[in-house]
Amino acid sequence: MESVRRALGVYHPRRVAHNGARWGRLCAERWALAAWQRAAGSPSPARHGRILTYHSIGTPEYGVNDLRPRDFERHLQIALDDGWSFTTPAEVIAEPDKRQLALTFDDGLASVLANALPVLRHHGIPATAFVVTGWADGRIPDDWRRIALDWRGLSALQDGGMTLASHSVTHSDFGRLEPGEARRELEISRERLHQVLGVETSEFAIPMGQSRNWTSAAGLAAAEAGYRTVYAQCVSNRPEGTIARTFITRIDRPVLFRAALAGAYDNWEEWY
Repeated sequence: MESVRRALGVYHPRRVAHNGARWGRLCAERWALAAWQRAAGSPSPARHGRILTYHSIGTPEYGVNDLRPRDFERHLQIALDDGWSFTTPAEVIAEPDKRQLALTFDDGLASVLANALPVLRHHGIPATAFVVTGWADGRIPDDWRRIALDWRGLSALQDGGMTLASHSVTHSDFGRLEPGEARRELEISRERLHQVLGVETSEFAIPMGQSRNWTSAAGLAAAEAGYRTVYAQCVSNRPEGTIARTFITRIDRPVLFRAALAGAYDNWEEWY
């Protein structure tokens, strides 16, 4: 349980939500990068596909990683208006030069089931949820259980058409794990998805997902555990052998969302 608390404490932005200086830095950086992009003459979305990283849709405790449902729906409309189509991560990887977006949701949160899935089903948009299997097993602090889906909730995501894949057992920082610990996290999470829901996955999303959160030893362990695709949460600075994703934040209103699609944040990594 303590490892879960550490993971939430490092990763989860509750404390960030109450820290004006950090929120100010986030806003300043993303607005500055968007402005620099416009000044450089690149206001339009890039011509290659992107895999977007969301977390919660209507869980304010998730701070900068939470989007209000209306902002999420606005993102979908903006993408459609700008000529993007929606597909799976595998299709984006297979045809990187097509104007396609894939939606992914990290952690396996209740608000994705409540607020994102109905919208996605209505519009026929596919999505992938990378889930923390230990949280689904109940190994999460009591005050956080209401925000994370248990296996019944994950089954509802699956029944609603969402693809499920692995995000580890405890959401630990793989940049700090010993090789044996990393392998256990990778193997057990994959096994639990198969045991409980019959999911056969070869996809894994790195918790936190930054360059500092993955090692070559972890990459080797992932391959040995049966994963063929490992997703990071950065584009240009991602660890070797991983697939790029573009991180979307709570402050990404239309201007900043379009900047993200156009590559303004490809060199940007979370620092909190």
